[in-house]
Amino acid sequence: MNSKYLKYSSLLVALTGLLACGSPQPTETPSPAEVLMDQLRSLQGKALLFGHQDDLAYGIGWQYEEGQSDVKRTAGDYPALFGWELGGLELGRTRNLDRVPFDKMRSFAQWVHAQGGVNTFSWHPYSPVDTSKNAWVVDERVVEHLLPGGSHHSHFLAQVDQLAHFFKSLTTPEGGTLPFIFRPWHEMDGGWFWWGATLTEPEELQALFRLTIDRLHEQGVDNFLVAYSPDRNFSTEAEYLSWYPGDDYVDIVGVDNYWDLNQGAEGLSAAIQKLEIAVQYAQKTDKVAALTETGLDRIEQADWYSANLAGVLEASELTRQAVYVMVWRNHDLSHFYVPHPEHEAADDFRHFVGGERYLLLSDWQQFKNKN
Repeated sequence: MNSKYLKYSSLLVALTGLLACGSPQPTETPSPAEVLMDQLRSLQGKALLFGHQDDLAYGIGWQYEEGQSDVKRTAGDYPALFGWELGGLELGRTRNLDRVPFDKMRSFAQWVHAQGGVNTFSWHPYSPVDTSKNAWVVDERVVEHLLPGGSHHSHFLAQVDQLAHFFKSLTTPEGGTLPFIFRPWHEMDGGWFWWGATLTEPEELQALFRLTIDRLHEQGVDNFLVAYSPDRNFSTEAEYLSWYPGDDYVDIVGVDNYWDLNQGAEGLSAAIQKLEIAVQYAQKTDKVAALTETGLDRIEQADWYSANLAGVLEASELTRQAVYVMVWRNHDLSHFYVPHPEHEAADDFRHFVGGERYLLLSDWQQFKNKN
């Protein structure tokens, strides 16, 4: 539901009303994406959703066990926001790059929606120029070849069509479409992805971003919000917007920031400043802001959640406007971002998510019922 398509929809409704010569018109039913956007707006300054990547798929010591969740194991409830990864789908594979089957992902997303949660999808695609190379292979320029007139433009469009097919399969039992957040081309200001700053000009990334969203709409996918999320490599609004595709293409302005939140007081101050930049831009453009990715791998600082993460999110009236925060996945004991129940950070994590402003799944349901 980016702004461009919402404007077209509103114009059509207005013209219909004029043609009706003043006859009373029924109130237009908001789309699922519009409902989700309104729900996110209602959080501003009041509360924010806690999210976790791949929460239902696997965790520390388990895989694909019905009802399992590392957040629930430690805190007693599921997260309110669930992150999923699409890398590999563009190649027609049945599992993503973390070996999560897309059929299971679809079922998980449908369960999340039925329970009132929010789904957000990231995409780390293999290079359309050389599909043997994953997103982290940065040895050649790719993006310029995917744009109109490029050697792999049609191939890239076919890959986006694979995403469209999957997105259109995210349906409710009644046959409706469930809303979700799509966060493509994230961390483009870093140098670790083939679409990143070392191999791509800002104008190329902006064009790629717009091309991706336009293609999804052309394929009939309109039940989603779009998130823009550079990494930490900015200190002004102008730098933050260097890669920005335009207000008509974005609903959520985010920041991915791991580094600053783990660099002591100076880093936390920088993280606060960068989140405030995103929030201020959201306020000027009627969008919402979020800390779209963060975390401390293995959580080797026992009070990281209450001291560092809450320290950033609660730093000012501006940072308190963020509507969600998501930490990365729990692969195993060598790579995890939510503590297991016996971990030294478990009590601090429970204290963090138990705070009045931080919503897990049942908290989110109660919040919506009251607002």
